Amino acid sequence: MRWILITAIAPILWGSTYYVTAHLLPADSPLWGSAIRALPAGLILLAISRKLPRGSWWWRSLVLGTINMGAFFALVYVAAQLLPTSIASTIMATGPIVMMLVAWALIRERPKIIAVVGAVLGLAGVAIMLGGGGGAISTLGVLASVAAMALSAFGFVLAKRWAGQVDPLSLSAWQLIAAGLVLLVAAALVEGAPPALTPNMLWGFGYVSILATALAYTAWFTGLKHLSAGSVGLIGLLNPVVGVLLGTVLAGESLTLQQILGLALILVGIVLGQPIIDRFRARKNTARSAVTTSTQAAASATRD
Repeated sequence: MRWILITAIAPILWGSTYYVTAHLLPADSPLWGSAIRALPAGLILLAISRKLPRGSWWWRSLVLGTINMGAFFALVYVAAQLLPTSIASTIMATGPIVMMLVAWALIRERPKIIAVVGAVLGLAGVAIMLGGGGGAISTLGVLASVAAMALSAFGFVLAKRWAGQVDPLSLSAWQLIAAGLVLLVAAALVEGAPPALTPNMLWGFGYVSILATALAYTAWFTGLKHLSAGSVGLIGLLNPVVGVLLGTVLAGESLTLQQILGLALILVGIVLGQPIIDRFRARKNTARSAVTTSTQAAASATRD
C-alpha cells in the first residue's frame, strides 16, 4: 500500500498541470516551456542526490530522458493542440495495456488476467467519463498522441529494466537534465528566443517544475522500482480523474452522472491491477484451505 500511495503522487500532480498550463503558462512556446519545466527539476534533484551518472548511465540517461520527458512533453503538447482533450486522454489511457505488453516482452513480467481486466475497465472509464469527445479529429494529432503513449510505455519499462540499484532520485535527476538539454537545443532551433516570463508564469513554472516534475517523476520511478509495470501504469489513470475533479472544484464545472460512472470504473480498474488484490485472494484461498483441512480432520475423527 505504501508504494501504491507514493506512486499515486505522480498522476495526481500531473493531472493538476492541465489547469496550471492553461491558466499560467505561455501557450505558444511548447519547447521552451518543456525545457524550463525539465531542466530546473533535474538540477534540483541532482543537488539533493549528489550523484553523477557512471559508465553506461551517461548514454542511458540521454536515451531515457529523451524518450520519457523530452519527446513525450513535445508530443503531448502537439496532441493537446490538435485533438479534443477527451480523444487525447482516451488514447493515453491505453498506456497501461501497452506497458503490460512491453513489460512482458522486455522484463518477462507476465500480465495477470485480473490486471488486464482492470486496464480494460480503466480505459472504458476514461472513455465514458470524457464522453468520447466531439470536434474534428486530426490525423497528426492522433499520431502524436499514440506516439507519446507508446514512447512513455516503452521508456518507463526500459527504465525499470536498466535501473538496477540506481535510486529513483538520481534516476529522475539524470533523465530530466538530459531531457532539458535536448529540449533547450530544440527550442533554440525551432522557437528562437525564450519567451518573456511574467510573475504568474514564474509561479506556474515553479509549480510544474518542482512539484509536477521533480517530485512526480521521483514518485513514479519509485513505484516502478517496487511494483510491476502494469500496476504502475494503472495508477497513472488517476491523471485524467484529477483533471476532471480540478475542473469541477476550480473552474466551477459540474459532475454529470456519466462522469461519475466513468470515475467509478477507473477507480475499480486501478484497484484490480494492484498487488494488494493478489494478497487478498491468497489469504482468502489460504483461509479456505484451512477450513477445508479442519473439516476433513473433524470428519475423519468422527468416523474413527
